[in-house]
Amino acid sequence: MDEHMLTTVDNPFNPWTQFDEWRVFDESHGYYTLELLGRVVVTSDELSETQQSQAIEDAIDEIVSENLSGMHRKVAAPAVV
Repeated sequence: MDEHMLTTVDNPFNPWTQFDEWRVFDESHGYYTLELLGRVVVTSDELSETQQSQAIEDAIDEIVSENLSGMHRKVAAPAVV
């Protein structure tokens, strides 16, 4: 399964490779993307790691499809060579 992260269209930092900078930008602009994802994702300690990953993917897809602010987008993990 491909892994994705949620970001905003104006964030110049890659959440995969520049996480600290990405988060500072995100929070300084009032997006709090991680907190939004945390409110939408439905997960439990009783789920397997695969099920938890799928729950996060589903939440990202839901946020992007609803995208009320027009600001959120989904980014894939960088290719491993």
